[in-house]
Amino acid sequence: MEDQVTKKKKKLNKKRKQQIKTNDLCNVLDFEDEVQKKKKKLENGVVNKMEPCVEINSKAMKRKKKLKKKEKQALNEEPSKISNSKEAEPISEIETEADTVENSPNASDSGKQLYSKGSLKDIEDLDTEEEPEDQHDSFLPGSQMASEILSDNSFDVLSKYVSSPTMDAIKKMGFTHMTEIQAKSIPYLLEGRDLMGAAKTGSGKTLAFLIPVVELLYKLKFMPRNGTGAIIISPTRELAMQIYGVLKELLEYHHFTFGLIMGGTKKDDEAKRLVKGINFVVATPGRLLDHLQSTSNFMYKNLQCLIIDEADRILDIGFAEEMKKIIKVLPKKRQTMLFSATQTNKTEDLARISLKKEPIYVGVHDTSVQATVEGLEQGYVVCPTDKRFLMLFTFLKKNRKKKLMVFFSSCMSVKFHHDLFNYIDLPVMSIHGKQKQNKRTQTFFQFVNSKEAILLCTDVAARGLDIPEVDWIVQYDPPDDPKEYIHRVGRTARGEGSTGKALLILQPNELGFLRYLKAARVTLNEYEFTWSSISDIQPQLEKLIQKNYHLNKAAREGYKSYIRAYASSSMKDIFDVNTLDVKAVATMFGMANPIYVDLDFQKKKSKDQRALPRGKADRSFAKRKFDRRVFKTIGK
Repeated sequence: MEDQVTKKKKKLNKKRKQQIKTNDLCNVLDFEDEVQKKKKKLENGVVNKMEPCVEINSKAMKRKKKLKKKEKQALNEEPSKISNSKEAEPISEIETEADTVENSPNASDSGKQLYSKGSLKDIEDLDTEEEPEDQHDSFLPGSQMASEILSDNSFDVLSKYVSSPTMDAIKKMGFTHMTEIQAKSIPYLLEGRDLMGAAKTGSGKTLAFLIPVVELLYKLKFMPRNGTGAIIISPTRELAMQIYGVLKELLEYHHFTFGLIMGGTKKDDEAKRLVKGINFVVATPGRLLDHLQSTSNFMYKNLQCLIIDEADRILDIGFAEEMKKIIKVLPKKRQTMLFSATQTNKTEDLARISLKKEPIYVGVHDTSVQATVEGLEQGYVVCPTDKRFLMLFTFLKKNRKKKLMVFFSSCMSVKFHHDLFNYIDLPVMSIHGKQKQNKRTQTFFQFVNSKEAILLCTDVAARGLDIPEVDWIVQYDPPDDPKEYIHRVGRTARGEGSTGKALLILQPNELGFLRYLKAARVTLNEYEFTWSSISDIQPQLEKLIQKNYHLNKAAREGYKSYIRAYASSSMKDIFDVNTLDVKAVATMFGMANPIYVDLDFQKKKSKDQRALPRGKADRSFAKRKFDRRVFKTIGK
């Protein structure tokens, strides 16, 4: 019985389905007949007001006629009276689309597709859309804004053109007047123009590019879900941290996300934050390229602005190929800013591939007599090689209540002097390239926040860093290039009205370096130094180095690194290692006699490491073979 009942139910269901299909077909056919009848009536001129289809079509025809009339009127009018009424669509509308995607069942997959492919079409089209005429004129060169800024140089002038959260942050940071580079570049950058700026170190170019880029994303109502809107590239980690700190203060009253991407930190943590969405990314070139190539779902397709700071330094330290690849990957529809302390052929090539066809060129030191900042008192002193350490010790001891930076030519030389000074109760800090990133970061901020401190460092801290209230810059080892001298002394007397002092310690055979400085528009006065006031602690120093195993090892490594750095100098006519008094150099490091130094050590070491087979026996054999070699020595 049950089987018969189920069979009857199935038959009834089939009949019902067939009836539904036939009814649907009839309805479709009837609808098509009605549409055809209405079309015939329209062709014959018969209009029925009760029929909705005809009414809609008639309204559309009326709208087309009105639009044609308006177009004819616009063509007859003068071009100057025509104003573009179309405005850029705010990103808030796009955000509502993103919200619907997130709330949909397939939110995760569709969301990734939305951001990774850069479907924020409205944002990308903003560069091509024209602004209203009255708004556009306010940013043109020679307009009211530019004239007001150039005449007053006060940040209060920007209140008409910059958002209140940004103005509040500028006031809290304590800035009242713009520097020359800020006054010249901000009007163009707020207009959206590409710019190449050349300014002295310490001229305030960080705020010159940060204020316009913050305003750009503010007007677009950028949100974390829109991804990365601005990328700021800096040559070194310390400079990246410095820019990040200024950006953090400037965004205090905004709701943007910002992050720091650089080597020495965990890449996985950076990748997670990039996927979530970082509006402002401050990065070093190598790590940024790594994320662009390997981090999936890195939301950079909506990039609005690329900023390259210290471009000459980026190229000098060997990031030219990385920069070309970065520029090739990033979206082309963007605003680009390139700042550099010096203009070379390399920086011009980088500007050619990164900037648009007609960028703005802004320079503030073209007509300057000196290449260094005003308010900087700089001089040199000639010191015999064997007295250099004694002079440095005496100078630091007398100025221990001030804020000083001392530059060395090598990392191991910094390490030796750091360990020695702290051992003899002269507290100093140190930053060099062989330190771990966490240690460098901690030391950097500790020195920045100190009023009385001594920092020993290499050229890793010589570019772009804004360290407040540095009293003295001491160059214990001369730089390899006059440009590096300018960047070293740029750590003091930063900003308008600031003052500072710089001391260059030269050996008698290095006086020719002054000619190169003069050619680079740097003039130094000779300081008078009373040699009778120097503390004669040489005997105690040599005894200490001889007895203390740790200091003895550090002194030997420091001596070797000093010799190698001297030999690698590009200015062989001034810094010639063959004319160097190695006996006096050994005395400078607290050693009674010089030690042998292999100038080809790095090359031989790398070759042995490549040829070294695995296994203890093989390694010991290679070591004995390596030890039997006759090294090229200095002063043998």
